[in-house]
Amino acid sequence: MPVANKSRVYQIKVTLNKARPPIWRRLLVPGSISLDTLHDILQTAMGWTDSHLHQFEVRGEIYGIPDPEFGEGTKNETRFRLDQALLREKEAMVYEYDFGDGWEHKIVLEKILPSAQGIAVPGCVGGARACPLEDCGGIWGYHELLKAIRDPAHPRHKEMLEWIGGSFDPEYFDVQEINRLLVPRKRRA
Repeated sequence: MPVANKSRVYQIKVTLNKARPPIWRRLLVPGSISLDTLHDILQTAMGWTDSHLHQFEVRGEIYGIPDPEFGEGTKNETRFRLDQALLREKEAMVYEYDFGDGWEHKIVLEKILPSAQGIAVPGCVGGARACPLEDCGGIWGYHELLKAIRDPAHPRHKEMLEWIGGSFDPEYFDVQEINRLLVPRKRRA
């Protein structure tokens, strides 16, 4: 396992905006990681498939993958670190995934832990509920999907069950599974 530079460990809470009941993850990550690396960790921890564009909004600035088609306003996320985005506990930023469906996540810096604790990062230490299915129409489409699959009398019940492949448990969350998926990225901070 490679040894990380001795950066501080950030405990962040990532909450999917407008999801009721809340869908969230609590993560431990190196404060020194770039935002593109944070994107990869968020995709794994939330359960997304990295099939769409994304961006971070930090104090009114947009960070992502610069694309001349979208103008000059996006700053390169590979050159900006988490500890430059969130400086103090309780600060927050927005992570948006899939501009069509508009999945917005609030990322709050809950704690800054000293590197001397030797914590293996990244890691998931808590969370709730399954990630919504990709391409279901954003949070409103997701809520409609859940209504349809829960109600056999719903006019789209059969269609939606076929679309999702038979079953989906919106309450499913397995912290150990997420940590197994994060193992290739683990290092000691």
